[in-house]
Amino acid sequence: MSRHGVALAAVVWLSLTACGKKDQRADTAAVGSGATATAAPAAGSTTGASANAGASATLTDPNIVAILDQANAADSARGRLAETKGTSADVKSFGRLMVGEHHALRQQGQQLAKKLNVTPQAPPNDQSEAQSKAEMDSLNAMAKGKAWDKAYMDFEVAYHKAVLTTATKALGDAQNPDLKALITQAAPVIKHHLAEAERIEKSMGSGN
Repeated sequence: MSRHGVALAAVVWLSLTACGKKDQRADTAAVGSGATATAAPAAGSTTGASANAGASATLTDPNIVAILDQANAADSARGRLAETKGTSADVKSFGRLMVGEHHALRQQGQQLAKKLNVTPQAPPNDQSEAQSKAEMDSLNAMAKGKAWDKAYMDFEVAYHKAVLTTATKALGDAQNPDLKALITQAAPVIKHHLAEAERIEKSMGSGN
């Protein structure tokens, strides 16, 4: 499996692990009117590995806020890269969408955390920043061209599917009603991102 393929395989596993276990590989994620619940990029495993996650474990509000912030930061960063390294007009446009909307979501999440006096705290053993860096390194190492565009879009489809899965878990675990509202309001934004990513991926031949 290619380096990028490993990253794609990791996405769903990482998000589901975050959903099932706050004390194991909670991945970059989140959704919100200001943030997004998600899965992180980078190297890893397959969906099957998520079966080992403890389905009853709970994410705290500080965990959720941290996951939201990291997820939005990571997707915004990848979007900036797509704006400059993408060759397809659709890929560049999608990158701009990720930068603008994930930046806005991140700001909203940070403002809510300040309002609620919640200090973000990543789940124990969280690897989301390292995973995000690994994905960025992989994309940076690839040459511009159709293969780069497809690798980016394949990843974004898997990423946003994982984001929605993690958002569902975060919504159930969140204690503060304002945080629940933030996650609920962000869901349509993430669904729109997924629909756009799938449309673009399909136009270039799809496949993971």
